[in-house]
Amino acid sequence: MGGPQVHDFEPGIKPSGLFWTIPISPGAIDVDPGKGQARLRAAGFPVSDFGDFGNAVGGGPSTPSVVSFDVRWWGNGERRRIRDELFGFVGEFVSGPATITFSAAHAVTGAVLYESDPDGQNNEGLSGMPAVGHERNGVFFH
Repeated sequence: MGGPQVHDFEPGIKPSGLFWTIPISPGAIDVDPGKGQARLRAAGFPVSDFGDFGNAVGGGPSTPSVVSFDVRWWGNGERRRIRDELFGFVGEFVSGPATITFSAAHAVTGAVLYESDPDGQNNEGLSGMPAVGHERNGVFFH
């Protein structure tokens, strides 16, 4: 692997302890669970670059940044019903390949610091296949 980590793009940690989670516009996602297809995208989404994980969890200084991404789940794979009594969830999912394109830049300078392959990065060759579907858990489990 490469040298030391020099970028850590993320929204930070809220006073409540919630981390790596931010609201996204409902218009940023299109989903058809029955076909196992979905798309999540954003352009110029504001985050911070904390430099490294230690700085991020320690609340250290950060650089205003933006990320853009387009994640696609293509479906058309195996349809599976899963019921897990131990963890309390049930669902029906359709597997299929997924791809992502991603870029990150510092907001002030506009300097692109990371950009994925132009054709996107995919899950080919990985064990298991991504899936999209419907799930019930918690009080909705039974």
